[in-house]
Amino acid sequence: MPPSPSTRSRAAAPPLRDRGDACPGALRLHQAADGHLARIRLPAGDLTMRQATALADAADLLGDGHLSLTSRGNAELRGLAEDCGSRLAALLRDAGLLPSERHERIRNILASPLAGLDRHTPSDVRRWARELDALLCASESATALSGRFLFVLDDGRGDVAALGGDVSLLAEPGAGAEAEPLAGADEDGEGTGPAGGALLRIGDDPAALQVAGPDVPRAALAAAEAFLTTAAASGSGAWRVRELPDGHRLTAREVAEALRSAGIEAAYVAEPPARVARTSPPHAPPYALPHSPPYADSAAPGIVEGPDGDRALSVLAPLGRLSVAQWRLLTAIADVDGSGALRLTPWRGIVLPGVPAAAAPDRLAELTAAGLITDPASPWHRLGACTGRPGCAKSRTDVRADATAAVAAGTTVPDGAPTGSSPPGVPVYWSGCERRCGHPHGTWVDVLATAEGYRVALVEPDGAPTAARPPARPSARTAASRPPAPPSAP
Repeated sequence: MPPSPSTRSRAAAPPLRDRGDACPGALRLHQAADGHLARIRLPAGDLTMRQATALADAADLLGDGHLSLTSRGNAELRGLAEDCGSRLAALLRDAGLLPSERHERIRNILASPLAGLDRHTPSDVRRWARELDALLCASESATALSGRFLFVLDDGRGDVAALGGDVSLLAEPGAGAEAEPLAGADEDGEGTGPAGGALLRIGDDPAALQVAGPDVPRAALAAAEAFLTTAAASGSGAWRVRELPDGHRLTAREVAEALRSAGIEAAYVAEPPARVARTSPPHAPPYALPHSPPYADSAAPGIVEGPDGDRALSVLAPLGRLSVAQWRLLTAIADVDGSGALRLTPWRGIVLPGVPAAAAPDRLAELTAAGLITDPASPWHRLGACTGRPGCAKSRTDVRADATAAVAAGTTVPDGAPTGSSPPGVPVYWSGCERRCGHPHGTWVDVLATAEGYRVALVEPDGAPTAARPPARPSARTAASRPPAPPSAP
């Protein structure tokens, strides 16, 4: 079995980039096999009613009548005509989804979806996300970032801290008192700071910088600018922190110097102490420590109990794709019974905040009837797939049809895969080629389409696949209807 992407990145030298990335955006459309594709960045996954309605209108009038949710909490429109770019831009601009057209592809900001909504996490890192977005859109230098560079803001529960951020910030608890000195502070005694701040990490560096709360958004931008300086000096054209070559690695100590040059105090912590991560709502298990890959999403489907009698509804779209009708139902519920907002999650779900406790069960039942996933025990929970055929010409097969057939047969892996190849609670992801676009982080079951059939393996947090299974042939029903397999993708 070919190694996973993360295995390849460790075994080989980082790539030399001699061009800008071709990541699609809202204005730069991508030519796919099923038409043009637009990716709309939604910092922290936040959408107002006006913005959500604009996306539905765009999918209805210009696209294929569906919306796709990405692993970064963004939205995609597919099946767009080649000449629809100006109409799409006008729709998005009028809804406030294009605050800066020069920056629209770099607004990649993930934040804990339940921040401020459940009883366990009073920290609202989403305010930091909004401030960081405004700083990005006002920064001339930030336009040089690639469309793949990622900011992650974790509210302290550890749900998004390990999702591959280039600049990651983990909120620290506090309510106004001075924080206790951190274990692992450097020899100069640094390691204390005001409570309610954040630990900033750069790429995979285990060290962190402790930053005061008011400085967090500026510190995130300064860290990104330090990356741009390092990437330029390396001559590698790196798009992400992990792509920087040996001799030009960016570490927390170097970022600390950049922050101090920007007037931001940062306390160096050689290795943040292991702290027990706050748990998610009662319907989901505790989460991994902040430095460990998570094994479950925080916004598991169901009703989330919040403070003051409020509830939030969390739902998933099967394989991250939903119809305009389903989207409009979500928008209507958020408008009538919710807070007038939607939150998209990096697990291809949607959260509706502010639903009264009395209305929550009936509204959840309505969403269930509409075909959305509302039960954490559903086989669709933690099941994902790339676009596959016919939308992607590089895919060897229609992985979504095959995954759907597997669910109908009572499993989440291909016919013929050995019993036990999908451990309980571990995400399963179907990929049509070795690129594995959109695959999960941490431990996951890799279902890869090959010329001989599907190959199933468990991928561990270090990226190394284990227990590779012999190829499993797809069901006759889906195999008979699929087009001939194209040559393997590069």
